[in-house]
Amino acid sequence: MSALLPLFPLDLVLFPGTSLPLHIFEPRYREMVSECLAEKKHFGVVRAKDDGIAEIGCTAEIVDRTKTYDDGRMDVLTAGRERFEVMQVNQERSFLQAEVIYLQDELNPSSPEEKSRAMKLHAELMTLAGAKPEGASEIAGDNLAYHLAGSLPLDLDFKQTLLEMKSESERVQAIISFFEAILPSMRRTVHVRQKAGGNGHAG
Repeated sequence: MSALLPLFPLDLVLFPGTSLPLHIFEPRYREMVSECLAEKKHFGVVRAKDDGIAEIGCTAEIVDRTKTYDDGRMDVLTAGRERFEVMQVNQERSFLQAEVIYLQDELNPSSPEEKSRAMKLHAELMTLAGAKPEGASEIAGDNLAYHLAGSLPLDLDFKQTLLEMKSESERVQAIISFFEAILPSMRRTVHVRQKAGGNGHAG
């Protein structure tokens, strides 16, 4: 039987291939992270919910321990690696652990047209938000949907749904639909703000 995976429930969704800096301050998670560092093993990030934790999460590899404080707190940089499904939670330690199965994508890549559309919409969102759009060379092709969703403060329910999808094509199509749905209101907001800035009032 595979070893239990330590779990870190958080109010966020981690995607494979995306970075996540963490400030570790609770004693139980300091213990967990120290153990993962010593044994060079991953832990699982799962979205915390009112009634427990999400069933699908993503493993996190500790890429760097960027700072250790005198009182034992630490800052670490992690990166998402593999999707998993929680089969059974184990509460024998101070932190949660779980028996998990690791999930593989179905071989259903997105088309070049879908990728291009998703990146174009993402670039417009980034521009409207006042950020610099990324070039195609900066985005990993296999994890395009995760990268695009991970770079924006999107709705957590949508992010969790995206994590649970089984193919890149499905994820990219969902990203396109989501971006197309939120762009009109963002365009209006920016337009109103620009008008207000130009004449001193919003009318």
